[in-house]
Amino acid sequence: MSSTSLDQAGRVRPGEELDPQAVKDFLSGHVSGLAGLPKIKQFKGGASNLTYQIDFPHQSYILRRPPIGKKAKGAHNMQRESDIMNKLRPHYPYVPSIIAYCDDEALLGGEFYVMEKFTGMIPRADFPKSLSLSEHQVHGLCLSAVDKLIELHEVDYRAAGFESYYKGEGYVERQVAGWSHRYRQAKTPDVPDYEYIMDWLQAEMPADLKPCIIHNDFRFDNLVFGPTDDFSIIGVLDWEMATVGDPLMDLGGSLAYWIEAKDAYCWRLLRRQPTHLKGMLTRDELVDYYLSKRGLSVGNKKFYFVFGLFRLAAIIQQIYYRYYHKQTSNPQFKSFGIAANMLETYCRKLIKSKSHNLSQYPLSIWDNLKYSTQFAMNTALKK
Repeated sequence: MSSTSLDQAGRVRPGEELDPQAVKDFLSGHVSGLAGLPKIKQFKGGASNLTYQIDFPHQSYILRRPPIGKKAKGAHNMQRESDIMNKLRPHYPYVPSIIAYCDDEALLGGEFYVMEKFTGMIPRADFPKSLSLSEHQVHGLCLSAVDKLIELHEVDYRAAGFESYYKGEGYVERQVAGWSHRYRQAKTPDVPDYEYIMDWLQAEMPADLKPCIIHNDFRFDNLVFGPTDDFSIIGVLDWEMATVGDPLMDLGGSLAYWIEAKDAYCWRLLRRQPTHLKGMLTRDELVDYYLSKRGLSVGNKKFYFVFGLFRLAAIIQQIYYRYYHKQTSNPQFKSFGIAANMLETYCRKLIKSKSHNLSQYPLSIWDNLKYSTQFAMNTALKK
């Protein structure tokens, strides 16, 4: 596999610049041999924390810090994220090594940490055309990704020192309540209230499964594939929301991003990973593969999918709240309000469907036309 990354860092967005001298002064206390001032680039993919590439002549690092503007309580905790990564790496070698954490917000305008940079490929919405992957190869790559999630869930959280992240029984209930609260706090006048969805989740909650370490944002664009042709995964990124909890809630979060080739066009506009390719598992196949390999069974698969979609809506809305109130100028966020509306329609119709098939396509032709048109108009008006 080509080592060409699909996640190239580029120009830093206005208002989100870092002081190169301050970055070098800090790193010099933790790394030897730094020559000259670093060149600083920014990754555009992150919709939550800000991620930068710090390039010295002979070394490169990754720096992560919280976004500019209002932050949800408890979110964007760099110390927590770096602690999780430090504890987990000896048990799960795909975690990047932490170089240093800094709690002095005066230095760069917020707490931050610096970690090693993996050399490899981070897929986004598509793989490069130069790869020319066969259906068989895509299937193998897909299974490799799911296997890494399974491997994480089978780490002994006590042996990894994660006892403080386990809050006892009731994880599912806390998640439903917590994300409901976060959505309500971030609601803007142009999005639905989601109360119907929240009520359904509250009524349909299953019992917790055996707790384990969960990533809570496990997607292809948080995976680093090494520069070989065997589809080996050398890195798993973005541990911001990792904790100890129910593994199927983690899987549900992944399902929310698992957009298939036959999904409605407006839904496919949200696709951030290449799950549409021939050879990729469908959502139902993904769940069945995971359950089979772990020896688990579940009564209501739909609950976890709807929860994942609702949680995605809350995450999107928290980000859109900052854009709506002009706390960020990132143009990537200008359509998030439309996405929050579409997700509510999707959840509502999925709930009302009698089918438990997760690969059903509940959005109607009129839904597709409405949201596709809104996305197109929003893009045209704000260019």
